[in-house]
Amino acid sequence: MTSNNPTLHIVDGDDNISIAKPAEFSLSMFKSRQADTVAGVVTLQTGLPVHSMASARDFVRLHPSEDYWSDELCFVRVPTPGARETTHLICEDLALKFLPSGRIKRHRLALAAIPGDKFFLCEVPTRNLDNGYNRDNLAACEQARRRWVQTSSRRDEGVDGYTIEQAKDADAFPEPRWPKQELEELILLAHKDRMIAEEKHPGLLRLIGAKQEVS
Repeated sequence: MTSNNPTLHIVDGDDNISIAKPAEFSLSMFKSRQADTVAGVVTLQTGLPVHSMASARDFVRLHPSEDYWSDELCFVRVPTPGARETTHLICEDLALKFLPSGRIKRHRLALAAIPGDKFFLCEVPTRNLDNGYNRDNLAACEQARRRWVQTSSRRDEGVDGYTIEQAKDADAFPEPRWPKQELEELILLAHKDRMIAEEKHPGLLRLIGAKQEVS
């Protein structure tokens, strides 16, 4: 009986090897069709880094919506074992009650991205805007709502401020695929265990030199 199945010939040196191939055989059976991420599943951001635009050392975009720019918030730097200092959120009432004004840092946070959808929370100046660094930093943040922008210090030129450089081509990099989480959630996750909201918080006790309870 003659088979209707096609034959796949594989040449191995001087020998021809014939393999019966099923009629329904097709490489499409083995084609990869699954996308990198499952459709409808959103990647949740946890613990985004927090720093200035200049610290990104790359082109940066800031979220265009005001919903992803916080109000002015209060922060303090706390000496931390294993690290020089870590930044804590702090309730303003506690900060004013226990700390000198010079220890309190105030600025906004905005959701930001560098090329490749690498996200961070960008520190946006809100005070002392007559200072060249703060003035230029704020200007760069505003421009980054619409264009890819990077900043670099002019200290080597003897100038207190930043050079603001826009990407040569507006479409040099794809638009960020912004996270869908609300800004408040992103900020709280970034400062997990570093939010001073009570007088007995270890961070505040460390700042004022108070004895901490040993658990």
